[in-house]
Amino acid sequence: MAEQAYTVASDSETTGEDKPTTPYPELAIGIDIGTSQCCVAVWNGSEVELLKNTRNQKMMRSYVTFKDEIPTGGVSAHLSHEHEMFSGSAIFNMKRLIGRTDTDPVIHASKTLPFLVQTLNIGVRPFIAALVNDVWRSTTPEEVLAVFLVELRAMAEVQLKRVIRNVVLTIPVSFSRFQLTRIERACAMAGLHVLRLMPEPTAAALLYAQQQQQVVHDNMGSGSEKIALIFNMGAGYCDVCVTATAGGVSQIKALSGGSIGGEDILQNVMHHLLPNLDCLFSSHGPNEIKLMGLLRIATQDAIHELSSQDSVRVEVDLKNGSKINRVLGRAEFEEINREVFRKCENLVMQCINDAKVNVEDISDAILVGGCSNIPKVRSLVLGSCKKEEPYLGMDPLEAAVCGAALEGAVASGISDPLGSLDLLTIQAIPLSLGICADGNSFVPIINRNTTMPARKELSFTTARENQTEALIAVYEGEGTKVEENHLLGYFKVIGIPPAPKGSPEISVCMDIDASNVLRVFAGVLMPGVRQPVQPFLEVKMPTVDDGHGWCAEALLKMYGSTLDLCTLQKKMLQ
Repeated sequence: MAEQAYTVASDSETTGEDKPTTPYPELAIGIDIGTSQCCVAVWNGSEVELLKNTRNQKMMRSYVTFKDEIPTGGVSAHLSHEHEMFSGSAIFNMKRLIGRTDTDPVIHASKTLPFLVQTLNIGVRPFIAALVNDVWRSTTPEEVLAVFLVELRAMAEVQLKRVIRNVVLTIPVSFSRFQLTRIERACAMAGLHVLRLMPEPTAAALLYAQQQQQVVHDNMGSGSEKIALIFNMGAGYCDVCVTATAGGVSQIKALSGGSIGGEDILQNVMHHLLPNLDCLFSSHGPNEIKLMGLLRIATQDAIHELSSQDSVRVEVDLKNGSKINRVLGRAEFEEINREVFRKCENLVMQCINDAKVNVEDISDAILVGGCSNIPKVRSLVLGSCKKEEPYLGMDPLEAAVCGAALEGAVASGISDPLGSLDLLTIQAIPLSLGICADGNSFVPIINRNTTMPARKELSFTTARENQTEALIAVYEGEGTKVEENHLLGYFKVIGIPPAPKGSPEISVCMDIDASNVLRVFAGVLMPGVRQPVQPFLEVKMPTVDDGHGWCAEALLKMYGSTLDLCTLQKKMLQ
């Protein structure tokens, strides 16, 4: 079935009177769609410019309302009151929901959101719906994101007076390749072509590289390599990277990330203030949703105020016999979220260790994202880097989109006579890639933080006597067992000549190009024979679609261990 396309005609398309004001008709825009807020930026010929909506806002809320027949997003819609967003008719947090199955803990934690999230716990797409005229209207995160992207595209087309096709989008480090395909699908539905999907801290690293290049240029010096740690924490995700920068080149030495963010902090505080929250709002009736919205707004306000003061009074009348009227202190807030902060600190230390750098060699600690204003977050990042103050050269909320806009200009082939676009990002692979072998083990072929492009090969052999077929099940992640990782796809190698187990050599090669496209090659070699037994198979990953949570169980049920592989103890080929 063909994908539904969402289109909005811009002023420049409908009147035919305006001419493009930019000399770069194919220039890609940069978009940072955060879990709670988004923004759009473009290279204007001399610098990065953030675009504004009709209400003169650079930062726009990431949501779509379904009050009328035509859904509207936070770009064009105007909320008369904050409660309107939490009335059941608006869907938000799409970046947290997209590409996840109904067994995912993030999906289960989203059941307290003020719209409908239902699960069957069988590894399929969750059921998501908005309340429209007292009827739950189902949708998907991809459709919601597509509607939102259409509005962003229309806004950009009106301001730039040209058709927008190409885009660079920022993404969380921890996104699986399946989630990336969902993002690309939403962009396609909105009529956008993705030039790059750029990890958020990598985008900030590119902006940092340009700034350091400018400093060197202004000082008329050659400049030396600077190492920076970039910590990005928004409403949905926490990402860290270590970058080495010199001469406009940003080499990503390590990446780490997880699905922890301001939404987790918010949920923790809400449950602390109202311990029976899940029971009170379990049925998701219209009145319950509105009450949930009241609690959410009050909790959000309290968290924001605790960034600048030691305590805050929280007052909420839930009109169902429950009232909250109490003081919440910063120390109490930090204790409630101790586990979140611990995970953040672990990501920072993991990234520093993976980068193989000494803390003393870190020149700058860069904090970006909305949650970087939380005092505890700032102190743990600065403490880990042994810094007194963070880097102050970029806006925490605009850093990622500015980096995306720079990458958009570079990827579009735009040059700048002053050298402001003489930039290069050497990206790294955020998650290890491998296959299922040696029983139920995950055997990495390309390890995380390997520089892209990359090509690695590993040899395997049969696990059973006279085995004539082998299953290549490709996974992504860091778990030692395959069920702890993301299944990307699978295929069979057939035509293996009957032989004692351990005799055939099954070569599996993984190739990632500069655009982060993964291809897996597999074929059979026999001792003493140069040519492969059958032509090698080449498969672009991922191949799984919706319902991929079922795939691993179905494969195990169908084949058991009959098509297993064992690792050959040979050196990996570069």
